[in-house]
Amino acid sequence: MSQKQSVVIIGGGPAGLTAAWELVKDGGADNYEVTVLEESQEFGGIARTVKHNGNRMDIGGHRFFSKDERIMDWWKETLPLQGAPSYDDKKLGREHELEPGGPDPETTDKVMLKRHRVSRIYWNKHFLDYPVTLNLNTLQAMGPKITMQAGFSYLKSVFHKLPEDNLENFYINRFGRKLYSMFFEGYTEKLWGRHPSEISADWGSQRVKGLSIMGVLKNAFQKMMPKKRDNAEVETSLIEEFWYPKLGPGQLWETVADNAEQAGVKIIKGAKVVAVNQADGKIASLEYEDANGERHTMAADQFISSMPVKDLLEAIDEGKEQAPSDMKAIAEGLPYRDFVTVGLLVKRLKLKNETKIPTLGNPPIVPDCWIYVQDPGYKVGRLQIFNNWSPYLVKDVDDTVWIGLEYFCEEGDKFWNMSDRDATKFAIQELTRMGVINGEKDVLDSHRERVKKAYPAYFDTYDQMPELVEYLDSFGNLYCVGRNGQHRYNNMDHSMATAIEAVGNIKDGKTSKQNVWSVNTDKSYHEEK
Repeated sequence: MSQKQSVVIIGGGPAGLTAAWELVKDGGADNYEVTVLEESQEFGGIARTVKHNGNRMDIGGHRFFSKDERIMDWWKETLPLQGAPSYDDKKLGREHELEPGGPDPETTDKVMLKRHRVSRIYWNKHFLDYPVTLNLNTLQAMGPKITMQAGFSYLKSVFHKLPEDNLENFYINRFGRKLYSMFFEGYTEKLWGRHPSEISADWGSQRVKGLSIMGVLKNAFQKMMPKKRDNAEVETSLIEEFWYPKLGPGQLWETVADNAEQAGVKIIKGAKVVAVNQADGKIASLEYEDANGERHTMAADQFISSMPVKDLLEAIDEGKEQAPSDMKAIAEGLPYRDFVTVGLLVKRLKLKNETKIPTLGNPPIVPDCWIYVQDPGYKVGRLQIFNNWSPYLVKDVDDTVWIGLEYFCEEGDKFWNMSDRDATKFAIQELTRMGVINGEKDVLDSHRERVKKAYPAYFDTYDQMPELVEYLDSFGNLYCVGRNGQHRYNNMDHSMATAIEAVGNIKDGKTSKQNVWSVNTDKSYHEEK
């Protein structure tokens, strides 16, 4: 290559930073001049780590696990996997599970911990295994009458399949109508603000995939076998081990940003893209506003966008040549679900650890990473216990519990507009009603974090996305990557894979972008055939 190609990347989240690093690593900076525009002052997008009074908050929880070996290697190269016992390994007697040769978490922060995944469901004042498992505990909680109803309902679903033209039918086909109504219907409506019958089955096929009653029973049976299984053999929703950066997911993306800058990438924070200019069937330049409100124009050979599709079309329409009206209508109709986390630092939890899994703390706490609140009597959707993701997220991990309450809402609605004080008070009241804490007297500190466009939703104009994809792909030098960049509820590894595919196309001069859009839709990404 005689001269460098210029590449502008919109967004400093997992997809954007993956693309930047893929372009410049191993001497790639000799061929590419890369600029990253990040609207906020932080890296990682929803995978950032929020710091508050010595404690760290993971927005939504991020398990570092993938069936794509490229991604697992990528993570391990960025933050090596631990090889010496960490704080909690020593206390919990897990030293024998570590692979020798890696760094010691007690002497370095740049390390990926091996974590144990435990999640449960809170339903009808009972704590049940997650995903729904038909073990003795679940059957006792449901009682004989409901258990019989669930069993016959499931048998009916085996022999009478419904057309999978919505998410409701998708769940009923896999669990039966009774279990669907108990564990999926209300929770899905809480998550999305829509009844499952109004949501595309695409969401289930992408997020749940092989999970079903048979999948759950198969997993439970295999767990009793003496041979230890590799995570690659287990459906994603059922994995029991994952990696996790010592200081939270944002630590990895801060490290990637540092590495990229050292390799020659220019990163501009506080840069909000407001207009995208097209010429001769390509993207010619974009315009962004800096932190001071000043406007700048930037031309480039290639553009990689991880900004929300709705915002991208708005920016194209603000450019020198407007976007087609039908494409604008599709983009404007794409729905999102927004997200609020209320972090509470508490003295103790009232919950007893009845799992027989040892835990940290004095007194010891439950071992859960997440507790899914599938009881319709509560607005909170999920509880995160940060102590169990990494003890290094908590300033005083022995004597306090740092817990996050996750709420799903819409920007501008009543809950979103609550003051920090009222949102915290609401969260404390819900935890108290659930029997998790003893009221406000147990709360030492709190922090509320709001996230816009956290979850791309699969209703309204979503079914017209193929038309929008065709329009966006008509710009030969524009690549849409990541969760919001593709309006697809991808996991972090899938978002990274879209960026890797896009960079590969740029390097190889490949014109088709089918490989970029097909991440997490090909059979290779499905957990159960």
